[in-house]
This record gives sequence, structure tokens and C-alpha cells, in this order.
Amino acid sequence: MTGVDSGTARIEQRFNKLASENRAGFVTYVMAGDPDLDTAAAILEGLPAAGADVIELGVPFTDPMADGPAIQLSGLRALKAGVTLRRVLDMVRQFRKKNTETPLVLMGYYNPIYSFGPQAFLTEAKDAGVDGMIIVDLPPEEDAELCLPTLDAGLSFIRLATPTTDDKRLPRVLSNTSGFVYYVSITGITGAAIPDLSQVTGAVERLKHHTALPVAVGFGIKTPEQAAVIGRAADGAVVGSALVTTIAENIDDDGKAKNGLVDALLSQVQGLADGVHNARAGR
Repeated sequence: MTGVDSGTARIEQRFNKLASENRAGFVTYVMAGDPDLDTAAAILEGLPAAGADVIELGVPFTDPMADGPAIQLSGLRALKAGVTLRRVLDMVRQFRKKNTETPLVLMGYYNPIYSFGPQAFLTEAKDAGVDGMIIVDLPPEEDAELCLPTLDAGLSFIRLATPTTDDKRLPRVLSNTSGFVYYVSITGITGAAIPDLSQVTGAVERLKHHTALPVAVGFGIKTPEQAAVIGRAADGAVVGSALVTTIAENIDDDGKAKNGLVDALLSQVQGLADGVHNARAGR
């Protein structure tokens, strides 16, 4: 990405811009290749104009232990469509031909990266235009495996913090985190419940005592109203399961995309983004 800020810099610039405008960011999660490569590419291309400030792109995996049913099924559809880690990187390259500004983070599990070869993967990921990664099954105790090489490559390694991450554990979790902190607002798997929004403000404040990084809150956000509450409390709101559910509702019995799938998904994104972006209006 010659001449273009990337990696940690691109994420930092985006959150700095949001802070200067006194608004939270909207972070979208979609699965690469769901329900097929062409439809997924059209969705990915349309997300920034629909209001996505940061994009999390899921890497499908056969054993997604942290994901709820909606994202598990999304990953299975992507695998059936022939999506591999290399094809995910190809999607990022295509996206970067038209968009060099929107931060894009890969979210998934370590096994595909291990099989690819961690150093080879990091080289190709940076070249493709990836800005960071969320790898949910590598704890801080395994930082030498991928986290530290990722940081050395100039990419962000984004950690998850949860309601059960206590003050003793939190510094360890945050020690090599960069880009932003992803606060999981519920315990359990993705999409399993609606977060207790009344507790989000206190949780974000607690995290802010431990880090200067932006805090994005996700898991369980389904409506613009819920997204707006998160937008008042946090630096970003993350929506994933609700989006992949919309994709599932717009495919036929053969798994093919129905006419209007992309428009329906991007319209949903626009509504959620408006909720987040307008959350602090008048403040």
C-alpha cells in the first residue's frame, strides 16, 4: 500500500477523526464469502458508504467456538462457497483498489493462519491492505505465537475484554493490544442475548482506567436504538450477528442470494450507523 497509511496508523486516524467530531464509530462484522464471493464483495464495497467506520471481516473456520449459531452458519456458507484464507486476502486486495481509507480488521481463529504460515500470512496481509486482527483463541500467554509478530509487522492486534475480565487480569489482556479494545458486552457466544445496556457505561469507564485506546462495544446489538445507547457510552459500537442474520434471510433454499440482498443489508447498516453517529447529537 505504497503512499497510504495502513495498519495501526489507519485505525488510529479513524478513531481520532471520530473523536474530533464527537461521535462514536460504527464497526460492522460480515463473513468473507457469505453467501458467495461476488455477493460478499459487493457488500464489502458498499459498507463504507452505508456508514461503516471500521470493518471486521470474518475468516471462516470449521470449529468457531466463540461464535453463535448465526455466525457459525455464515461461516459454513462461506466454506461451502470455497472461501479460504488466501481468498479472504484477495477480497481485501479488491476492496483496497477502491477504498484506501476505511480500516479493515480480520476476525477469526488461529488455525487457518498457522496452516498458512504465520510470517507468510502477515507479509501478505499487510500487502493486501489488512490493518489488524482479532484472533479469539490466542490468549495473552501466547503472544509470541502471533501477537508480537503482528505488531512487528505494523498491524494492530485487537483484544477482547469481557464482563468477567477482572482488574487483575485486565492489564495482561491489554499489554500488547493496539488499534482498539473490543469489549464483549455479554458473557457467552455471539448473538446469544441482548446486552445490559445500563452496565455498558461503567464497563467502558473501567477499561479507560487501564488503557488510552478506543473502546468498541459489541455482542447482542440488534437495533439502531441499542446502537445509539452504545454510541453514547463507548468509542464504537460493533454489530455482526444481526447483519449475518439478514444475509441468511435473503438467500433461497439452494443458498443462493436473492435479488435485493445487498441493498437490504446495506440499508440495515445505514440505519444502525445513523443510530451510532447521531447518539451524541446536542451534547
